[in-house]
Amino acid sequence: MELVTGGELFDRIVEKGSYTEKDAADLIRQVLEAVDYMHEQGVVHRDLKPENLLYYSPDEDSKIMISDFGLSKMEDSGIMATACGTPGYVAPEVLAQKPYGKAVDVWSIGVISYILLCGYPPFYDENDANLFAQILKGEFEFDSPYWDEISDSAKDFIRQLMCVNVEKRFTCRQALAHPWISGNAASNKNIHGTVSEQLKKNFAKSRWKQAYHATTVIRQMQRMALSSGGSGGRSPVPQRSMSTGDPCGSLNGAQDK
Repeated sequence: MELVTGGELFDRIVEKGSYTEKDAADLIRQVLEAVDYMHEQGVVHRDLKPENLLYYSPDEDSKIMISDFGLSKMEDSGIMATACGTPGYVAPEVLAQKPYGKAVDVWSIGVISYILLCGYPPFYDENDANLFAQILKGEFEFDSPYWDEISDSAKDFIRQLMCVNVEKRFTCRQALAHPWISGNAASNKNIHGTVSEQLKKNFAKSRWKQAYHATTVIRQMQRMALSSGGSGGRSPVPQRSMSTGDPCGSLNGAQDK
């Protein structure tokens, strides 16, 4: 066990004077490398979120550390079934109460990547049942003007990680080989102003920090099944028209099976 003193990821970004797409790619590369190592050891975190990504020290070049392994599990049999995670970051197969594996962590990294580039979440509704319905369908958009200056490579990277079809979703190893991570596709344009403003606006609510255990998630899913409905209040995030098409089309060739 190590003492980390550098603070949380979002806090550091807000405090920075400059922040670019390249900075986001470097952060995600560190997370992918750590999670890839965990997966090689058979460990699935199951609750990856920005609050669990901490800087080792206050130094400018400090590395990122992954914390809070309270919901993590050894993938002994290759699949798991317990519904758990944090609203907004949990993978659709978990909400669908299907057996799942390491790919749930990759989905969560995709959500984190999205937020790091715009400052608001890809899925949001005050009503958890409606939120889960969005996630199950993979409903997210790259809203203008927030994404206008973000590279196509970054958007493709996110699509590969946030793919509802688990068989098509990238592994950590594939994600590390994507040009946005391994090449020079990430832009050096300063996006600090927009991202920090949206982070401060959208992540003050504690509901984004609270992990869901099995009984809570299942109860919410049962309520959703019993009611088509309810109109939850929308967040301050940009209003968007949702797309439910397959987002997993790759620009990068064949994928691992």
